[in-house]
Amino acid sequence: MSWFLDYISGFDRKGKPLSDLSRAEHLMKLVGSPHKELKFIHVAGTNGKGSVCQYLSEILQQCGLKTGLFTSPYLIEYSDRIKINGKNIPQADLERVVEKLKPLIESSPLKNDFSQFEITQAVAFTYFKEQATDVAVLETGVGGLLDCTNVVTPLLSVITSISLDHTAILGDSIPQIAFQKAGIIKENRPCVLSCSNAAEAADVVKKTAAEKKSPLIIPDMKRCKIISSSVSGSEFEYKGEIYIISMPGVHQIENALCAIEACNILKNRFEIPADAVKVGLERAKLIGRTEIVGKDPLTILDGGHNPDGMAKLAEVLKNVPKPVVAVIGMHRDKNVRTAVKNLLGAVDLFITVDGFSFLDEDKYKLAEIISSQGGNAQVGSDDIFSDIKKARELSQSGTALICGSLYLAAFYHTGHRQPEK
Repeated sequence: MSWFLDYISGFDRKGKPLSDLSRAEHLMKLVGSPHKELKFIHVAGTNGKGSVCQYLSEILQQCGLKTGLFTSPYLIEYSDRIKINGKNIPQADLERVVEKLKPLIESSPLKNDFSQFEITQAVAFTYFKEQATDVAVLETGVGGLLDCTNVVTPLLSVITSISLDHTAILGDSIPQIAFQKAGIIKENRPCVLSCSNAAEAADVVKKTAAEKKSPLIIPDMKRCKIISSSVSGSEFEYKGEIYIISMPGVHQIENALCAIEACNILKNRFEIPADAVKVGLERAKLIGRTEIVGKDPLTILDGGHNPDGMAKLAEVLKNVPKPVVAVIGMHRDKNVRTAVKNLLGAVDLFITVDGFSFLDEDKYKLAEIISSQGGNAQVGSDDIFSDIKKARELSQSGTALICGSLYLAAFYHTGHRQPEK
């Protein structure tokens, strides 16, 4: 591990508990307040925020804008969290920026309270400022209201699908979680809210938007006509325009609508041709989001890890060849029982695995949870790739699935156990 990763990893994964943004604001001031010289689009949500960020990043690049992108967690390498025009921050720049910021961070009386995410954000914002980005797409870490990304005042906010996740931090009800997500809405700045949200979530966001005098735009699904949809993507018509996306599922159409409406707002700031929106949407792809990684048999990699994510994956699986044999691994801090239940009807056999991170559920316990709910499960071996090969063989002309965690998706691509973060 490089010295700069050793340094960042030396901070606590979550940092000292928060009641406000004062610590994040303090850190930003320490490093020169780069966020105050940047233009942001701020995206929060339980599921879909990564996809919306990718859609927007691709579209803005098509417009000729130098576009920053800050996301989490990293999947292949640490630097893939910080991108400009789709390219990871070069390691030399990452090392240089960390070296530049280290003495400033060390001078703070709060240096032992900072989280890894806060330090990485400081690096990202500094890099974006240095590189004179025209706009940066910013994905929240957890929640929104108290997330360190919330130090920014964005051009607009986007809130995607809201469901139960990180309940120990954000609350154990949809309204509580929606309140945290709505915390990114700023005074007199517009917000786009996904049309996928239930009334109990939407009502909370609408109330916050009204209090902040924030124009709230919700895409009109009634004006969306799905022309075709398969595991390879979808074609749809929205407000008289035809769009194609490469990420499959109705939920990805809903995410695309958020990006389209966000671009309609941004036309007041930037030149955004209709063709740029269409090309950007079609180009957008993400590792581990219903990603096709093999054919004959069809092999899908999906990092959905909460009940809502699993339910959306199950919808996509309705349109794939059968049988479906899944290699599944999950983190023990997720709502494993409910998440798995949402996938049961779409999978014929589960092969349970662990060993891809320090937080994963024991494979024996995971198999027991699946079996207790009526699923067909068997415990995998000590070699995940052997289990994937077995799933492909058992699926015959059907579909092999690798699912349950973004960290498992990362393990598939790298073959490396994820360090504790």
